[in-house]
Amino acid sequence: MPEQDWQAAGERIDALIAASAAGGVVARERAEELVRLVADLYGAGLERLLDLMHEHGALTDELAGAVAADELVASLLLVHGLHPYDTRTRVGQALTGLDVEPLEVTAGGVLRVRVTGGHGCGSSAAALRPAVEAAIEAAAPEITAIEIEEPVAASALPATIPVSALFSRIAGP
Repeated sequence: MPEQDWQAAGERIDALIAASAAGGVVARERAEELVRLVADLYGAGLERLLDLMHEHGALTDELAGAVAADELVASLLLVHGLHPYDTRTRVGQALTGLDVEPLEVTAGGVLRVRVTGGHGCGSSAAALRPAVEAAIEAAAPEITAIEIEEPVAASALPATIPVSALFSRIAGP
């Protein structure tokens, strides 16, 4: 199935669930339950498939990398908590090429990053936020919030005291 087809299928599912609300609360609840049950069934099947591959030695690092790199398969595995890479790894990969460095993912799902400005383009937190949010939403939907710290400006750092100044008091005037 081409990428645009599975993306359109996801959008159509959302539209059908929203339209089911016209039949009342009960109709919408049944539609949501149906989708949840089907998703759970497919999730159990994907989990069993990965277990079988692992048991037979077919789930190699190379295959896990290929699975993680496939947008459709990776997104399905994310939905079911089966992605081969942990949150920190996925966050690091998603932020590659953006002028930020991941600092921490808290137990509550908050991602803290720092602007690095590594490309000399004067990147700021405000300018980078949309790109960071889009990258993280796709790679690590379990992240609940993103905190972006600006880099510390060199002028804000305390001045370095020369070693000779330390000895000036000992030696006297």
